[in-house]
Amino acid sequence: MQPNQTARRNEMTASVGIGQLPAADSGERSMKTVAQHIPAYSYGTAQVPKSPVSMREFVELQTSAGFPDEELRYLRLAGEVLRGRTRQILEHRRAGIIAGIPNLARHSRAPEGDVLPEYPAKSNLRFEQWILDTCLRAYDQDWINYQQEIALRHTSAKKNQTDSVRSTPYVPLRDIIAFVTVLNETIRPYLAGKGNPAEEVDGMHRAWVQVAASATRALDARVFRPRRMVTNETQTFY
Repeated sequence: MQPNQTARRNEMTASVGIGQLPAADSGERSMKTVAQHIPAYSYGTAQVPKSPVSMREFVELQTSAGFPDEELRYLRLAGEVLRGRTRQILEHRRAGIIAGIPNLARHSRAPEGDVLPEYPAKSNLRFEQWILDTCLRAYDQDWINYQQEIALRHTSAKKNQTDSVRSTPYVPLRDIIAFVTVLNETIRPYLAGKGNPAEEVDGMHRAWVQVAASATRALDARVFRPRRMVTNETQTFY
């Protein structure tokens, strides 16, 4: 990060509090959900435990990753472009990609391989909302906390409890990290779908990749190593 970018970030965090990066007017204040009711969507509620990753640590992480403040503008723009298209992105992800990868598809099925229709129906809505949250929410402690909650819902701590199903006990982190790369590539055509100039599409995609990577980095090892999970899960991650 260039010195002038660091200075601007320091001024911003000093004026609004560590990590309290402001949302655009069209973002947080007009935040909409993809459905009137999203099962088990608990963003910003007391049901979500505080992440072990502090806001200061997250800001430092963003700085280390070279995430300039101006990328926030592109993220807000991406949110406006992707509104109303989250279902298409989801269907592309679920039916067009995951369905063809058995080691990923099995995590939405019973251990015997039986289809669990209600399971993806519920989690799909949360994924759609995650797209909008990623682009339009303020990156504050609530955002960090919910990244941890999402992470835990992929571990044996909460995966099957969230939707009261009997499926695989956890999703290996190695698969999550690998699939983020796929998602980053497949979302680009949707960012270009409203005819924005190529420079804006590049900026939106660059910002999306940065924040998706930051969300993954924020899944601190402490999130994935509660109690006795180490031998069952983290050793299979890498």
